[in-house]
Amino acid sequence: MNAEVFFDSNVLLYLLSADPSKADKAESLMRAGGVISVQVLNEVANVARRKLRMPWDEVTEVLGVVRALCTTQPLTVESHGLGLKIAERHGLSIYDAMILGSALSAGCRTVFSEDMHHGLLIEGRLRIQNPFRPTRSRAP
Repeated sequence: MNAEVFFDSNVLLYLLSADPSKADKAESLMRAGGVISVQVLNEVANVARRKLRMPWDEVTEVLGVVRALCTTQPLTVESHGLGLKIAERHGLSIYDAMILGSALSAGCRTVFSEDMHHGLLIEGRLRIQNPFRPTRSRAP
């Protein structure tokens, strides 16, 4: 399991996407494993129920697969404190900052997220990467 990579909920939700390229990319990333937080599980459950209208048994099954592939970082007062500092310093939403605080607490070096600031370095040791961002080809 890759303990240096943390997944934001939007990456996990692409596992359920009708977009095959994003679903395949999310599945490929997940196969290598990584870290999530309880907040990520909550966000996935909320979107699965409210936006995707999945029945509870399917939501539970999806969350079970995610928990089997990833280490789950608990929410702590320490990660909350880190999140508050990150939100203030970088002007991020409190929810994104709490995910970043959890990733730092877990010792991760990369957060895969589609909707945070690609390339942003947090606390000099945690880089946000958008795994769905098109790669630019270099001229010969």
